[in-house]
Amino acid sequence: MNYAIETAPLESLQYDCLIVGVYQDQHLSASAKLVNDSTKGLINKIVDRGDINGKNGETLLVNAIPDNSIERILLVGLGENKPLSRKNYRKSLLATINTLKKTNIKSILCCLTDCEVIDANQQWKSRQIIEVFNDAIYQFTAYKSNKEVNSKIEKIGIFCPETDLNSTQSGLTQGRAIADGMNLTKLLSDLPGNICTPTYLAEQALELGEKYPSIDISILEENDMEKLNMGALLSVSRGSRQPAKLITLNYQGGKKSDRPIVLIGKGLTFDAGGISLKQAPGMDEMKYDMCGGATVLGVFLAAAQMQLPLNIVGLIPSSENMPDGDANKPGDILTSMSGKTIEVLNTDAEGRLLLCDTLTYAERFNPDVVIDMATLTGACLVALGRVPSGLLGNNDTLCNDLLTAGEISNDSLWRLPLWEEYQEQLKSNFADLANVGGKDAGTITAACFLSQFAENFHWAHLDIAGTAWRTGTNKGATGRPVPLLCQYLINRAHG
Repeated sequence: MNYAIETAPLESLQYDCLIVGVYQDQHLSASAKLVNDSTKGLINKIVDRGDINGKNGETLLVNAIPDNSIERILLVGLGENKPLSRKNYRKSLLATINTLKKTNIKSILCCLTDCEVIDANQQWKSRQIIEVFNDAIYQFTAYKSNKEVNSKIEKIGIFCPETDLNSTQSGLTQGRAIADGMNLTKLLSDLPGNICTPTYLAEQALELGEKYPSIDISILEENDMEKLNMGALLSVSRGSRQPAKLITLNYQGGKKSDRPIVLIGKGLTFDAGGISLKQAPGMDEMKYDMCGGATVLGVFLAAAQMQLPLNIVGLIPSSENMPDGDANKPGDILTSMSGKTIEVLNTDAEGRLLLCDTLTYAERFNPDVVIDMATLTGACLVALGRVPSGLLGNNDTLCNDLLTAGEISNDSLWRLPLWEEYQEQLKSNFADLANVGGKDAGTITAACFLSQFAENFHWAHLDIAGTAWRTGTNKGATGRPVPLLCQYLINRAHG
């Protein structure tokens, strides 16, 4: 996708379509007034006859502009004539791109940066245009014979006054980096399990390191993990013919003395449930159990493009969870890297076994904070649906910073309690703790399990089981929580 920032008069710009806003009271946005004046009151005539009411998300494509160099105009409803909420601004953008991607239009100029948005500046608005448009245009065609895409759009322009040029350029830089990170995360997540194996995921990390010299990559093989006594992580891969990998990414953008932000992403490339086999309907979607790992790769790509002045470490424990004669069995007792023993009551609660050893491994990086993300529990989808990701953690400052980043990025979180009472559900008669805590509060008890391996640092856990992918006819990865984590890193870099 090509991007451009335009400051020249609208009537002088050569785009297939100009995008301008209309409010419910027939009030026009500033750019709509300019276009209206240059088209002899055309927009006023359209609004006066009620062809568009200005309701938020409403669109009207005007295909013929008499005696004018402007080829097409897309009128976009903005709602009431007052500052928009961030969500309603993004709703207008989404309606815009969903209308235009169905046409043969190749270049679009978005003038919606002139809308006033609550607690949002020019930089934020510009970034959202890139993020929302690219997200809607993304299409997975890698294994289709017919590679026809759902959009002909090749160029996106952002209109802004000369005085806002620097802010708009910063927004474009951030937006493009986050959009590219989301695209990588979605592509890896949408790949089938027979292609995207732990080895393949490790290869993609190595390619990322080759492309961006600021990122160093190292891979721990199973024999390396055996030497580190990662008994929990390795127990998961025993049932698979695919060897496990522990992928480490190291981005050095800050001072050598700066303690790193550690991001951990569950990289289970396929989850059949092991001996506790999942039901067949919907099992194909278990290729998405590596969305946390794919998110780490996407965030690192974005961080490298933005050249953030931070030190960031990424850890991706990657494996498959398959039924086999050597697989974990219910009742087995494992010894984790920390020395704590774990009774396996359900082999389908394997993600926490990958993560617990990785959390222990993270200690060697002397982290400032550790954030893990995982498609961990179906209980999170039941509790919160597909709007927010679940958030739990042992440090209020870290959790509040993540909540703030979620509000700004519109990649929202909801914090759940991590109370001592829930730890009681993980008691085992035969080991230090069980890997599941029963049917009640499944998301919380999963985080309680992880918390026992995160006692030596500030830690937050993101359960993205309900937000990392869509199901049904629109099945596919969402790229979340790449925007959230990128916003958190941007805030840290500029805070």
